[in-house]
Amino acid sequence: MKTLHTDTESIELELLVEAIFRKYHYDFRNYSPASLKRRLIQAREHFGCQTFSALQERVMHDAALLPRLVGYMTIQVSEMFRDPSFFRALREEVLPHLRTYPSLKVWVAGCSAGEELYSLAILFREEGLEERTMFYATDINTHALRKAEAGMYDLERISLFTANHQRSGGKSSLSDYYTAAYGAAVFDKSLRKRTVFSDHTLASDAVFAEVHLVCCRNVLIYFNRELQDRAVGLFKDSLVRRGFLGLGSKESLHFSAHAAAFSEFDREQRLYQKRA
Repeated sequence: MKTLHTDTESIELELLVEAIFRKYHYDFRNYSPASLKRRLIQAREHFGCQTFSALQERVMHDAALLPRLVGYMTIQVSEMFRDPSFFRALREEVLPHLRTYPSLKVWVAGCSAGEELYSLAILFREEGLEERTMFYATDINTHALRKAEAGMYDLERISLFTANHQRSGGKSSLSDYYTAAYGAAVFDKSLRKRTVFSDHTLASDAVFAEVHLVCCRNVLIYFNRELQDRAVGLFKDSLVRRGFLGLGSKESLHFSAHAAAFSEFDREQRLYQKRA
C-alpha cells in the first residue's frame, strides 16, 4: 500500500507525478521517492518555479516543456564498458553459451544515450557474433534515444571509454570504431545497423521481444520494490529458457518476487540465468 504523505511538498510532488501520468502517459509513480524528489527539485530550480505546484501548472499547459522535464526525471549517466569486469564476464562466460544459438536477440533496457548498446555491439563484433544478433535499445526518454541513435560523445570521455574497453578484454583498439571531429567522437553507423531503437517504459509497457540476453544495469535502483518486481517480471517473460539477465553492481534479485525463476550465474558480476 502506498504511504500517504501529509506535508505540503510531498503532496505537491505526488500530484505532479500523477498529472504527468494522466496527461502524457509517462509513469513515474513507482520510482524511488527520494531520488525522484532530488531530481525534480533540480528541475524546479531550472524552470524558475518556487513550488512543485507551479512546475505542474507549467508542464500541464506547455507540452514543449515535457521532454526537458523528463530528462531531469530519468538518469542519463553512463559510460562505455562501465564496470569492465562485467563485460569481461559476458565475453568469457556468457557468450560461449550464446554462441550455440543460430540467431540472437539482445535487449538493452534503459539504454540512455547508448553507451551500453555500443559496448555490446563492439563486444559481439569482436567475438564474431554481431552478424547473427539483433539489438533492441529502449528507453522512456525519447531525447536520449535520439542521442543513442546518433552515437556521438564528447571527445574528452573517450580516454575513459578506451581504458574500460581494454580492461574488459577488448581485442582491438576502440579507435577502430569511431571518427573524431570537432571535439566529438562519432561511432561507426555500422555498429547500429542491427539495432532497433524504441520508446518503452518498464513501468507500464508489455514484454518487448523474445531475447537471449537482457542488460538493464543501474536502472532498478531508481525504482521502488513494486516497480522493480514488474520490471524483472518483464525480463523473465522476455527471456528464452536459460537466457541471461545482467544487472548493475548495486542491484540484485535476492528480494525479487521473481528470484526463483533465475539462478545466479555469476554472483559478483550480477549475472543471472533464467531457469529451464
